Amino acid sequence: MRTLYVQPLCPYCRKVKRALGDLGLDYETERVSFFKFRRDEVREVSGQSQVPVLVDPDHGVEGMSESDDIVEYLYETYGE
Repeated sequence: MRTLYVQPLCPYCRKVKRALGDLGLDYETERVSFFKFRRDEVREVSGQSQVPVLVDPDHGVEGMSESDDIVEYLYETYGE
């Protein structure tokens, strides 16, 4: 199952969530702290503290960050 690490007020997270929805993809959301120093779970999967971060074990994606990169990956991998 894909997992998306997000912070509720993050506009970049909303962009990725919109792409996931447009493609009809199932995913789990992990909400993380507003405070970057409390984002240990994000650091564990991606090595940094910014969100969004996508984990897609079906395709070997262990912690992709940068919303533009995630959206491009999603459309290239799951788009028509």
